[in-house]
Amino acid sequence: MGDPEVVKFFDTTLRDGEQSPGATMTLAEKIQVADQLVRLNVDIIEAGFPAASPGDLASVKEIAQRLRGVAVAGLARANPTDIEAAWEALREAEQPVIHVFLATSDIHLRHKLKMSNEEALQQVKAMVTYARQFCPIVEFSAEDATRSDRDYLCRIVEAAIKAGATTINIPDTVGYTLPHEYEALFYYLRERVPGIENVTLSAHCHDDLGMATANTLAAIKAGARQVEVTINGLGERAGNTAIEEVVMALHTRPESFGNVDTRIHTQELLATSQLVSRVTSIPVQPNKAVVGANAFAHEAGIHQDGMLKNRLTYEIMTPQSVGWGDTRLILGKHSGRHGLDARLRELGHKLDAEQLKSAYRRFVVMADQKKNVSDSDLIYIVESGMDTPAAI
Repeated sequence: MGDPEVVKFFDTTLRDGEQSPGATMTLAEKIQVADQLVRLNVDIIEAGFPAASPGDLASVKEIAQRLRGVAVAGLARANPTDIEAAWEALREAEQPVIHVFLATSDIHLRHKLKMSNEEALQQVKAMVTYARQFCPIVEFSAEDATRSDRDYLCRIVEAAIKAGATTINIPDTVGYTLPHEYEALFYYLRERVPGIENVTLSAHCHDDLGMATANTLAAIKAGARQVEVTINGLGERAGNTAIEEVVMALHTRPESFGNVDTRIHTQELLATSQLVSRVTSIPVQPNKAVVGANAFAHEAGIHQDGMLKNRLTYEIMTPQSVGWGDTRLILGKHSGRHGLDARLRELGHKLDAEQLKSAYRRFVVMADQKKNVSDSDLIYIVESGMDTPAAI
């Protein structure tokens, strides 16, 4: 087997993520996030939508001038004004990317754009050609691709490639598709579109049915070598594909995706997640995969016993691999004697079998009364021998 193919990560936290209600960031916060994305080692940062407002153009320009070692993208609708604004913002980037999009589904063309299929096809040709005059890297996105007629989508993709697009993105804009359908769509395009082997295929999924990560992974199986993601799955409606989930799925189950690899520094995932949560004031749910507070926490006695014997019993990746400290054994009413004994030993109390039995009885009484039993509560149980703590 030769060298693995790299799956590029196109992070759109600063653009699609910021469209999440309440997630607006100041320029200083955007720069903080962009700098952390560089530490995370993403391949492309979509810094914003320059035509949306003068402030957006200025922030994309600032980020484009500042960042090195990473490509910077700006979004543009398929019209000259948007493309010119994107280039104005990106022209000083080390690796600029103009990202042009146009909807291709009948429902969008008829009801939103009021365009015929032929008019949309001609616009894609003209605007991708126009963008290429400014920038050597142009991505074309067929908005609502998963609800588009497949053969028409093939014609659009072929036209974009002939016009000079270097990346073709097939978005599941409304989170409608299922993994087997999305995988089949990529194969369908690869089999029918001339020249598609010369461009990078990209996947961009939304999580309206909770399928964003599964769909993105299905696209990688079908040959996508770029994925469009956000930190914590931030994004409008139910959000975008979460980078941390895709990265760790590829790292944990490499055999399922062929010979692929990423450049992501996985140990930076937690720090990036916490920064984005802080600057957007959008908390990460405790049971969120990879970066949630409970992702490596165990309370059930059976789980704690297994973890103490061998962490592989209940953990498929190490907490350190994504930036956490050690596994946390949470002591609560579901915990068993082994978990209590392990924590007491960490606190300097080595009990014999009878002492542990007695301490465990008192612990169970307390755990029924309190959601969280603290270390000071445990010390109290051991040292006082009383059934209840001084204050609950």
